[in-house]
Amino acid sequence: MNEAWTQRDSRIRFEWGPTGAGAVAVGAAFVAVVDVLSFTTTLSVAVDLGISVLPYRWRDGSAARVAAEQDAVLAVGRREVVAPGQVSLSPATLRGVSGVERLVLPSPNGATVAAGLAEGGARLVGVSLRNAEAAARWVARQVGADDVVAVVAAGERWPDRSLRPAVEDLWGAGAFISALVGAGLRGHSIEAGAAVCAYESVAGSVPTALGDCASGRELIAHGFPEDVASASEVGSASAVPVLSDGWFVAASDG
Repeated sequence: MNEAWTQRDSRIRFEWGPTGAGAVAVGAAFVAVVDVLSFTTTLSVAVDLGISVLPYRWRDGSAARVAAEQDAVLAVGRREVVAPGQVSLSPATLRGVSGVERLVLPSPNGATVAAGLAEGGARLVGVSLRNAEAAARWVARQVGADDVVAVVAAGERWPDRSLRPAVEDLWGAGAFISALVGAGLRGHSIEAGAAVCAYESVAGSVPTALGDCASGRELIAHGFPEDVASASEVGSASAVPVLSDGWFVAASDG
């Protein structure tokens, strides 16, 4: 790894996808994973409801087995929902659900990034536009004077499976980084600063921007406008998902 890519001299770092996570997470006290449409938005809704979430890699046939072993519900793909009360990657399916305490949540991007970082022992925080400010305030209370915070935008995938940088994740990362700076953390990288600028450009019109971006248009075209609406709930969540023993749970200040 080229050391210039690690942003090692910066206290707040920002990069994209699994490879970028590997570059900037080294030595970080916390790593924030951002996947606005929809892993970390769904994660935020789940933790708000007191549901523990296991991030799981996408389309792995072992997911059902793991869910059974963990006495958990397996979230299916959006288009695989066939009955009321079935949970999917869509955050809307969690609203009004009852009896779910543990959820295995696969996704091709956010969950995959989170699972990879967890294997390396990173202290993870799940960040969406719903909880970016609350997450930043919590992280700021935990870190020491010289601690590093890395922020990873999960992005999406092109048909050839290469990373497609997704502007909604740039906005989510920027909202979180902006709140970290507002909480007193200094020394962000140029890349982190660019994310802040991107968020500031849409901060007053997030619902419209999310609906107009490529990922939002895709979800709306496929019949999931409610997912875009859920992701647009800026600042609505106070619960902060943190990884503990492999599961995302609501953070405490202890």
